[in-house]
Amino acid sequence: MQIELINTGSELLLGRVLNTHQQWIGRRLADLGYEVARQIAVPDTGDAIRQAVAEALSRSDLIITTGGLGPTSDDRTRDLIAELLNRSLTENIDVMRHITGFFKRRNRPMPDSVKVQALIPEGAKVLMNQCGMAPGLAMTDSSFGNKKRFLLMLPGPPSELRPMFDQQALPWLQDDVFRPVGFACRTLRSTGIGESRVEEQLRERLDHLVEQGLEIGYCARKGEVDVRIIARGDGAEALVAKAIDATRELFGRSIYGEDDDCLEEVIVRILTDAGKTLTVAESCTGGYLAHRLTNVPGASKVFDSGLVTYSNEAKMRLLGVLSKTLEEHGAVSEATAGEMADGARQKAGTDYAISVTGIAGPTGGTAEKPVGTAFIGVATRESTTVLKCFNPVERESFKHMTSQQAFEMLRRELLRGGG
Repeated sequence: MQIELINTGSELLLGRVLNTHQQWIGRRLADLGYEVARQIAVPDTGDAIRQAVAEALSRSDLIITTGGLGPTSDDRTRDLIAELLNRSLTENIDVMRHITGFFKRRNRPMPDSVKVQALIPEGAKVLMNQCGMAPGLAMTDSSFGNKKRFLLMLPGPPSELRPMFDQQALPWLQDDVFRPVGFACRTLRSTGIGESRVEEQLRERLDHLVEQGLEIGYCARKGEVDVRIIARGDGAEALVAKAIDATRELFGRSIYGEDDDCLEEVIVRILTDAGKTLTVAESCTGGYLAHRLTNVPGASKVFDSGLVTYSNEAKMRLLGVLSKTLEEHGAVSEATAGEMADGARQKAGTDYAISVTGIAGPTGGTAEKPVGTAFIGVATRESTTVLKCFNPVERESFKHMTSQQAFEMLRRELLRGGG
């Protein structure tokens, strides 16, 4: 099945809003065996939307649009598609009742302009919006090439689109359109090993499975490499399972998780299972480690505290770093990182502590310690270890890569400790 995704909204092309729909919808479809063949973003102008939809109908089986279903003058997707397919628009009583109730529950007056959202193209299936007003619409059409096409129109706000897609659009897609069979897809997530090395070593190990129909893909991100393994047809699950086992055997502890796992979730899970606690002391990452940890549900069971000690005075006052250490070695040094981690763990009384100090740039570097230099400390009740890293990238990427290295360093320590 050929699937095409059309994202409408001038704000997407102006860079004012990040287009998350392509990634999110594409992933949700791929996990169920559907693959998006083409994606396009177009402005809110009538000609652009009309042309994009007409072209998609001429070549694709399922067209999904996002945005343009609301009450304002630039919400034109519903009207333009109805016009393109020669479908009349009729007010839907249930949708109008839903819109009226939306304002009544909030004790707000209802503008006349919102009533346009209750106009439904002839023959369309209504997907009621439980998180907003504008309904989604599912349609079939045979006017383009005398072949049945399917259209799915979704609202633009992610908070409305995502629950509607999962709860209503997917059942329609699987029951009324097409349900793939014999599809398996899993992703292994690794860190500490480069993309080219991953591919080179896997090629030899998995060539015999590729000959049987296995597909392998790679995605390199900051400090990580994902290995995506796909198979189709009879025996797809078994083929993917063999590849997963071989990949894990090859790379061992460099693989930290699967599919949607992230390092902070793995850290929280290992600490929780082991009944251990953690504190962090940050300088150059400015609280980013603590931010990532507290994004994980249940982190409060293991994450005790986080300190952002940006100045030398704060490092001495809050962590007990010695002034002599700072004078002789500097704030960005192995000695300082070690004292930060050890001091944080002792003051918090936790089992583990992470410390980070570095030079994010673009200024502040020296010949001995160029921009991108970072020292990461991990302290346990028995010892403190420090790792020197070099991440010569812009500040935001520096913070993320350094946090990845810190979490990976702790993960390795936890595994060594039996976690």
